[in-house]
Amino acid sequence: MADIARLTQLIEPEAQALGFELVRVAMIASEAGDGGMALQIMAEDPATGQLVIDQCAALSRRVSDVIDAAEEAGDVLIEGAYHLEVSSPGIDRPLTREKDFANWAGYEVRIVMDKGFDGQRVNKGVLHGLEDGMVHITEAKAGDVRLPLAQIHTAKLVLTDALIAATRPLDTSGADELIEDNVEEKADD
Repeated sequence: MADIARLTQLIEPEAQALGFELVRVAMIASEAGDGGMALQIMAEDPATGQLVIDQCAALSRRVSDVIDAAEEAGDVLIEGAYHLEVSSPGIDRPLTREKDFANWAGYEVRIVMDKGFDGQRVNKGVLHGLEDGMVHITEAKAGDVRLPLAQIHTAKLVLTDALIAATRPLDTSGADELIEDNVEEKADD
């Protein structure tokens, strides 16, 4: 399918050269609904925690060039057809790095454990951080829960009013403007 570790090795320096931090590299089912695959790259500007469209485009061009060069040199990085998808992690962002679990403490998270985990597979609660390889959350029913970071399959923030308030958009210019269409209605003759 795809060599994610090798892709990450190629992509991370390109993101860093632009001043971005890599959040996630993954192969996912294409949202186009065509049964295809997408190489999804999420990155952020450390100053804002987001990327704007121009930053996504710049990273996309660099990544395309480095993947093309590696494949021309004989590397098989991704088998089959795919498309490249570069984005900001978004408000309900995935938590993939140790620092994410510290930076987003106080917000609600949804954590899915690996299939082999001995305990509840899906956990949802308020994140308190990471200590000694254990992610600490408080669930409504179970109370304080500690989950081994090494056995987390996926973790992401849950969209709440508090999270929305904490992640204001970078540019709100034009958000207050009302656009009206001047459409003349034709009377029936």
